[in-house]
Amino acid sequence: MQFYSIKSRQHLPISLNEAWAFFSSPNNLQKITPANMNFTVTSDKKDGESMYPGQIITYTLTPLFGIRVKWMTEITHVVDGHYFIDEQRFGPYRLWHHKHSFIATPNGTDMYDEVHYVLPFGFLGTIAHSLFVRKRIEDIFRYRTKVVKELFGE
Repeated sequence: MQFYSIKSRQHLPISLNEAWAFFSSPNNLQKITPANMNFTVTSDKKDGESMYPGQIITYTLTPLFGIRVKWMTEITHVVDGHYFIDEQRFGPYRLWHHKHSFIATPNGTDMYDEVHYVLPFGFLGTIAHSLFVRKRIEDIFRYRTKVVKELFGE
């Protein structure tokens, strides 16, 4: 079984409270996901609801080759204003662990993402990773960086 990880950092010219409010809301995920993924949150989307450990969020999306998949994540850890972790409970990965961290700086907020994941299908998953999966995940992070710059400036 091959473990993979991807890390990213982005500076946001907004306060920690603004960053936390935006990124901890599942309602904003669609705004920062490429349109060609047809990403839709299907779980209850209550505006203003605080994120909490045990929260289940469900989605549908088209990650590759036009194949529509269902994905369920659980928010497993939350330290308000600092970090939260989502883990896949059902979906396209064998394992998905994503930590979103936020650190206040003198001129805004630094946002960090750290994803650890394992693909299914053993050796075939390893080949798929080298051919297109890693690139697709990196493309999603690049897209998010671009959109976040457009939303909040830089």
